[in-house]
Amino acid sequence: MSRIYLASPHMSDKGYEREYVKEAFDTNWLSTVGENINKFEESVKNYLRVKNAVALSSGTASVHLGLKALGVKKDDIVFVSDLTFSASVNPIIYENATPVFIDSEYETWNMSPRALEKAFEKYPNPKAVIVVHLYGRASNMEKITEICEKHNVPILEDAAEGLGSIYKGKYLGTFGKCSALSFNGNKIITTTGGGMLVSDNENIVNKARFWSTQSKDPARFYQHSEIGYNYRMSNVLAGIGRGQMKVLENRVYKKREIYDIYKKAFEKIDEIEMNTEKEFERSNRWLSTMLLKENSKVKPLDIIEALEKEDIEARLVWKPMHMQPVFEKYDFIKNDDSKISVGEDLFNRGVCLPSDTKMTNEDIEKVIGIILELF
Repeated sequence: MSRIYLASPHMSDKGYEREYVKEAFDTNWLSTVGENINKFEESVKNYLRVKNAVALSSGTASVHLGLKALGVKKDDIVFVSDLTFSASVNPIIYENATPVFIDSEYETWNMSPRALEKAFEKYPNPKAVIVVHLYGRASNMEKITEICEKHNVPILEDAAEGLGSIYKGKYLGTFGKCSALSFNGNKIITTTGGGMLVSDNENIVNKARFWSTQSKDPARFYQHSEIGYNYRMSNVLAGIGRGQMKVLENRVYKKREIYDIYKKAFEKIDEIEMNTEKEFERSNRWLSTMLLKENSKVKPLDIIEALEKEDIEARLVWKPMHMQPVFEKYDFIKNDDSKISVGEDLFNRGVCLPSDTKMTNEDIEKVIGIILELF
C-alpha cells in the first residue's frame, strides 16, 4: 500500500501542466521571461480579481519584496502572526527590522484582534502588519483591517495557505495593501516551488518585479542603482502553475470533501474539536486540523505515531514563533493573561490530518479508523 501524505503535489489528470512546460521547451523560453509567466500571472489576477501580480521564486520572496515595497527598513517594527511558519518572519530579519509577535485567538486560530490592539498600545508606530491565514482559514479581517486603518498601518497578507479561500465575498489575498502567495509542493496548487506578490497598487508590484530581476536599470549596459534579488519565477515553472490554475477549484472541492468526511466521523468523539468556519467563509481546507480537548486521554503525538506506524503522514500544528530559539529575544503580545498563550495551547493540542487531494475514500476511512481506535 502506498504512503498517505499530509499534502503532496497533484498534477491535473488532463496534463495541462505538461502541455505548457512542453511549450516552454519547444519555444526555448526557459528562463525568467515568457508566455507562461505572463499567462500565469494573468490567471491569478483574474481569479482573485486583483489588478497586479508578479510571479516569484517562493512565497518567502513574495513576503520579502512586499515588505520592501511597503518601506520596511532597519529598526522598523513589524507586527506578525505568532502561530505561523518561519517564512512569514524571516524576511523581516532580512531587512534588519524588528518583529513583534501577535498571539492567536481560539475562534480562527489566527491573529487575535485583541492582542493586535494591545500591540498598538505598546508600539504605536509599526511599519506594517503581516497577517497569516493558517491552514486556509481566514483571519478576522474585518476587525484587523479596522484596527490597522485606524492606526494608518498597511497590511501584508501572508496567504500562502489561503489561495481559494473566501471571507465575506472576497478571496484571501485581496485584503492587504499587498499579499504573498505560495506554490510550494505541498500547497493547494503548486509550481514545485514559487510564489506570487499581488496588489491593486501598481507601483508595489512594478517595484517588486524590478527588484526580483537584480534591479537592472533601463540602460544598454548592466547598470544597478539599487540592490536586487534573483527572485523571478522561471517560465518553465510558471507553465506548471498555469496548468494548475485550471484545477484550483477542483482542489478546493476535494480538500473540503476530505474535511467534511473527517468532521462527520469525529462528531461522536467528545474530545475532538475540528477547526470550523463561519457562515460567511469558504475555507480551502488546505489542511484539515483538529484540536484535542484538555481532558483528552489521547494526545497529539499518540495520533501522529499511530498513523506513522501505517505509513501515514500527520503533524503537529505550527510551533509559535516566540517559542523558536532564533526568535526568542523578540517581544510577544499575548491574547490574554492566561498561563500560556493561545498559540502555545493550540500547538500543544492541535493535529494536522492527512489532507492530500489524491487520497481515496478508502485512504480517508483508514485514517479515521486508526484515530477512532485510540479513543
